Amino acid sequence: MNRIWIALLVLIAATARGAALDDEFLAAREAYRAGAAARLDQHAARLKGHLLEPYVAYWQLAMRLERASTEDVRAFLAAHRDGPLAERLRKEWLKALGRRGEWELFNAELPLLAADDIEITCYTLRGRLLINASDTLPEARPLWFVARNLPDSCTPLFEALVAAGMLSNDDLWTRVRLALEAGQVRVARRVAEWLPAGQAPEARVLESVASNPAGYLERPQAFKLKSRAGREAVLFAVHRLARTSPQQAARHWLKIEERFSREDRAYLWGMLGYLGAMRHDSEALDWYTRAGDLSDLQLAWKARAALRARDWQQVHASIDAMTGTESSDPAWRYWKARALKAQGHAEAAAALLAPLAAEFNFYGQLAQEELGGKITAPAARYKPGAEDVRAMSQHPGLRRALALYGLDLRAEANREWLWAIRAFDDRQLLAASEVALRHELYDRAINTADRTVALHDFNLRYLAPYREVLNAHTAQLELDEAWVYGLIRQESRFIPGARSRAGASGLMQLMPGTARWVAKKLGLKDWRWSRVTELDVNVSLGTYYLKHVLDTLDGHPVLASAAYNAGPGRARAWRSPAALEAAVYAETIPFNETRDYVKKVMANATYYAGAFTQQAQSIRQRLGIIGPRERDSEVSLGDTP
Repeated sequence: MNRIWIALLVLIAATARGAALDDEFLAAREAYRAGAAARLDQHAARLKGHLLEPYVAYWQLAMRLERASTEDVRAFLAAHRDGPLAERLRKEWLKALGRRGEWELFNAELPLLAADDIEITCYTLRGRLLINASDTLPEARPLWFVARNLPDSCTPLFEALVAAGMLSNDDLWTRVRLALEAGQVRVARRVAEWLPAGQAPEARVLESVASNPAGYLERPQAFKLKSRAGREAVLFAVHRLARTSPQQAARHWLKIEERFSREDRAYLWGMLGYLGAMRHDSEALDWYTRAGDLSDLQLAWKARAALRARDWQQVHASIDAMTGTESSDPAWRYWKARALKAQGHAEAAAALLAPLAAEFNFYGQLAQEELGGKITAPAARYKPGAEDVRAMSQHPGLRRALALYGLDLRAEANREWLWAIRAFDDRQLLAASEVALRHELYDRAINTADRTVALHDFNLRYLAPYREVLNAHTAQLELDEAWVYGLIRQESRFIPGARSRAGASGLMQLMPGTARWVAKKLGLKDWRWSRVTELDVNVSLGTYYLKHVLDTLDGHPVLASAAYNAGPGRARAWRSPAALEAAVYAETIPFNETRDYVKKVMANATYYAGAFTQQAQSIRQRLGIIGPRERDSEVSLGDTP
């Protein structure tokens, strides 16, 4: 009995010490974030030998990086080369070296950096510029042609390009146009400062166009078309208006296009086609016929417009015009095969579909079924043994990640985990996935198992935790359990406390307004936002809302999935005036996030259905056909709630 009490006391003491050290670590983190070096040093002294001591050492060194010796930095990099902190410090050190112009040391450390960074890229080119300008400047030139603002480290490169005559006035205007296309008026104004004196567009004109493009276009007498600045302002106005009303923009453009060059007309019609296609305008394909060369993005939307019009010849031609990188996307390989088949080229279609059918994604499933197959999960040909999992649980990077997850520092934990598994083979990935599962880190288990190349375990890829809780709600509401699981897998990867940047929370990622509306509908008298991450509460609210949008959208899961992500009003407005294949509806959703989301939810649901029923599945049957849009839904893009 005495031995039992002694063991219990030892355990209690160890637990208390562990909790105290956890508090010490969190206090050290707060000291670093507050810039309190002396306080950080005090905490560091008490954390010697702690599993997460590398973080404390990193914080100490990062706070004095500008004055740290080369020896101190390299000592840290060598001691912690097996973790993400070394990469993080090396990146910050390279930027400091670049700022100071210490090119010899910069060039020595640069090859050890794992990831690209635009600021460091510019410093790299600046260092090379001092040695060989003729070779370096052509490599620097493509950096100019981006819409976003670039770091200060890039500015000397652009100055050198201008001085060498390698950025013409047209090149300067191209970037102004790119920024305006992206709605980055401030960036456009900064870029315009590179233009010769007197050529930059007036700031007040650009701001006026950005805020009221229709109003600007209704005053053609104010146009100053003799100057490039004046013409670009009008092009910006038409483009800006086309984002919300392509028909109105086209009407304005038709009145004035003859006053512009052939190149400008071709450019603007391409933009009208693209923006019209995104809003499912029936004239988009006609506008495309007046355009010049199209970007991959414009061609993608031309193909989507052709899909909705059932014009398989245009689908085929648009995909063939894409670059190899874009046309190799699973979506375009599938739709090209469908276009070929529709035009009577069955063998060529099958040749495209066969390799695609081996991929585990939405279009891989569709390809498999197009070839006459059914959707089944591959058999697990490898299961890590107990010793494999035990050994993996001792991996230093995973141990640090688990400790950070225990402190609810998910961002740092995710970086540790991803760094640890970055070079794992399939067997190691599956063992790491099992480690995550045993710690109920369902998102890590799924994402890690998802990375395997040849050895797959779909029981790990498609985990189904909390099934008793979910089944109670899905059964009561008569919801398809597989679909709900497919949606939650995409929403939160089964993290009960998940929070998005947009403010959604919990397993089913509820927004405050939606949660409040549903809570009122359900009569939850003790409802408060802090309860949104409670598992049963979140599932109760989320499944009720999902059932609500499903019932208001013809009981169609594709429409309801789109509504859950982007709002019911948008899901309705994206319907076609005629019945539409649901796969076409999904591919032509204008929001990138929602388009990807819907396809993944439906692919997930197909795999879950197979796991739950132990029967082969049909994704085409699951998708079905989406009925025509009702007239009164055309005008509203609002969300309820």
